[in-house]
Amino acid sequence: MKPQTVRPLLHVIPFPVGQAYLWRDGDALTLVDTGPPGSADAVEDAIRRSGAEPAALRRIVLTHFHPDHAGSAAELAKRHRAEVVAHRADAPVVRGDAPSPPPDMADAPEWERALFDQVHAPLGITADAPKLSLAPPCRVDREVDEGDVLDFGGGATVLSVPGHTEGSIALLLPDQRTLFTGDTVAQIEDGPAPGVFNQDRGRTVAGFRRLCALSAKEKVETVCFGHGAPLATGGGETLARTAARYS
Repeated sequence: MKPQTVRPLLHVIPFPVGQAYLWRDGDALTLVDTGPPGSADAVEDAIRRSGAEPAALRRIVLTHFHPDHAGSAAELAKRHRAEVVAHRADAPVVRGDAPSPPPDMADAPEWERALFDQVHAPLGITADAPKLSLAPPCRVDREVDEGDVLDFGGGATVLSVPGHTEGSIALLLPDQRTLFTGDTVAQIEDGPAPGVFNQDRGRTVAGFRRLCALSAKEKVETVCFGHGAPLATGGGETLARTAARYS
C-alpha cells in the first residue's frame, strides 16, 4: 500500500473504501483510523514506505466504530501495543460489548439510498433493511469526549460530532492548523459535504456546519476527510464556502 504525502508529518493511507491517516512526531506515530478488516499488513507496509517503522506506532485514534475505519484496529493494537482511543459512546461497540446501530435510511434522499444499495449489494443488504457488519472486537484504552486533548501534533483536541454514529469525533490540531473530520464530512466531486449512511442525518449536518465554522475561525489549512482526497492547503476556506449550501 503506497501512502500519499499530505504534509511532511502527515500521510494518507488509501483503501478501496475510505482511508487512514498517519501522523509523525519524531519517532512516535499516531494512526487515525485503520481501514477495513484485514488491512494490518497493508498499513504496516504504508508506514515503512513513509520512512518510518511500524514498531513506532504509539496510538490509534478511531473516529467512529464502522468497520471501514476500525476494522484493523484490533490486529494493529495487538501487534504494536498501541493505545486505542475512541469516544465513550462508540467504545462499547468497538469492544464488541454492544451491537452496531444501523444507519437510519428511511429519510435519506433517493440518491443516498441508491448508493447504499450499490455499496452493500454484495452483502445482500438494502436501504429498506439497513445493517452494518462489525469490525473485529478491539480493546479501547482511552475513552474520550468533547474537549479532551491527545498528545500528538502539538495537542489534538477531540470534537464530539454525533450523527454519523453517536460517538463520532473530529480532531483539531490548532498548532498544525489541521482538522480530521472522520465521516462527518466527505470530499465528493462537488466539494466537501455531510457524510452519508448516518444514524441521524440532522445531527450530522449540524456537525458538518460546526466543523466548517470552526475551521474558518481557527484558520485551518489542512483538512483530512474519512472519504475523499484531503485538502493540504486552503481547507478552512473551502469548508467555509461550502457551508453556505447547507445553511
